[in-house]
Amino acid sequence: MHIVVNGANRGIGLEICRQSLDNGHRVTALCRETSEALEELTPKNKGLRVVEGVDVTKDLELRGVDGIDWLFLNAGIWRTETLEDLNFETIREQFEVNSLGPLRLFQALSGCLGAGSKVAIMTSQMGSMGDNSSGGRYGYRMSKAALNAAGVSLARDLRDREIAVALLHPGYVATDMTNHQGSTTPAQSVRGLFEVMEALTLEESGGLWNFRGECLPW
Repeated sequence: MHIVVNGANRGIGLEICRQSLDNGHRVTALCRETSEALEELTPKNKGLRVVEGVDVTKDLELRGVDGIDWLFLNAGIWRTETLEDLNFETIREQFEVNSLGPLRLFQALSGCLGAGSKVAIMTSQMGSMGDNSSGGRYGYRMSKAALNAAGVSLARDLRDREIAVALLHPGYVATDMTNHQGSTTPAQSVRGLFEVMEALTLEESGGLWNFRGECLPW
């Protein structure tokens, strides 16, 4: 199986690479620039190809990527805004990366997907309207809600091509983005995400799940 993931140089993206390779899959790792951790995987795994210079805030033209079985749209950033301190620049930045970025990457790789391919969109429970009990985090919540809307549209539009789409909440994962605070590890999260992807069918395409396989409210 050929798995393609962006944001592959650290955090969840790096762990997706690691577990994919451990399971014997071929991996194309997309990132703006590589990392020491990603480079450590490279010599040991002939099935790993690292592609640098992939910036989802810009138009993308990716060459040399062949048929994709699973595509993980994984790039994301987190900024903090409160009602008392609204920063429209950071809100705009999060929309650019979190909402438009995955759609840009999908557009660049759409031709590499075929019947039976699956698309995983890394979203967040914080984009859920029904789950918002604490407020705040305006840019992150809004950008992930917009991403969820795009994901559902993709699921509908790709059904005739027999491509299934999953919107995935990885959990509160201890990564660089969370200053290594969290209730789960990247390894635990990715193991659960893979189980969700393996079980995904066209009939369920467009659903929102956490890494435990539980359906989440919109």
